[in-house]
Amino acid sequence: MMIESMDLIKTALDKRQRALSEYTSKQLLRAYGIPVTQETLVQNFTDAVSAADAIGYPVVLKACSPELMHKTEAACIALGIRDESELREAYQRIVTAIDLDLEGVLVQEMIAGQREVVLGLSRDPQFGPCVMFGLGGIMTEIINDTVFRVAPFDRIEALDMLSELRSSAILDDFRGQAAADSETICTALMALGQIGLDHGAVAEIDINPMIIDPAGRVVAVDALVVLGGEQNGQ
Repeated sequence: MMIESMDLIKTALDKRQRALSEYTSKQLLRAYGIPVTQETLVQNFTDAVSAADAIGYPVVLKACSPELMHKTEAACIALGIRDESELREAYQRIVTAIDLDLEGVLVQEMIAGQREVVLGLSRDPQFGPCVMFGLGGIMTEIINDTVFRVAPFDRIEALDMLSELRSSAILDDFRGQAAADSETICTALMALGQIGLDHGAVAEIDINPMIIDPAGRVVAVDALVVLGGEQNGQ
């Protein structure tokens, strides 16, 4: 895990990237046991069709580049693609929508779920790696409902983070949907702290949203790792 993640970050630093792409960000998260979407990075439409068939419709398409930090605003994302015809239209639109060297196009499973949370990491000059948990999606900036812990911390502290959220009821049984998998959320929070401790070059991590599906499964559907911390602290 440590060697694999160091390779991902070293490669990005050698290329003087300011951030990891979404695809590489999720590879880093996956290496630490954080659940992420099933996805494939493709370089052409033929491979996009093969990836979508393997994943199963509906799928999501996203432009993928370490320079792309706000894909929605850049019109580089298509949700709920139901068949090959829609895939073709979305693929052509995305690859022509932005004037950047793309790492590729991400074909991603579509996660159904109305409940969204956000997880993050920031590097405080005094306290070091700090982990954040809060209400996610578009409501993150509107309803400032977040809690923080300084890494490292244990599972009891992680569970306390969940209970301290003002909107913590969103994690319980909700309108016929199962309670969120709180154990996995706790594991993800602790893992974020460990990434910050292991890799001084990681300045920030943003997982927004992590979707809670009707069965209670939690999956990170978007992620960004920003570089620029203490690069000699890896």
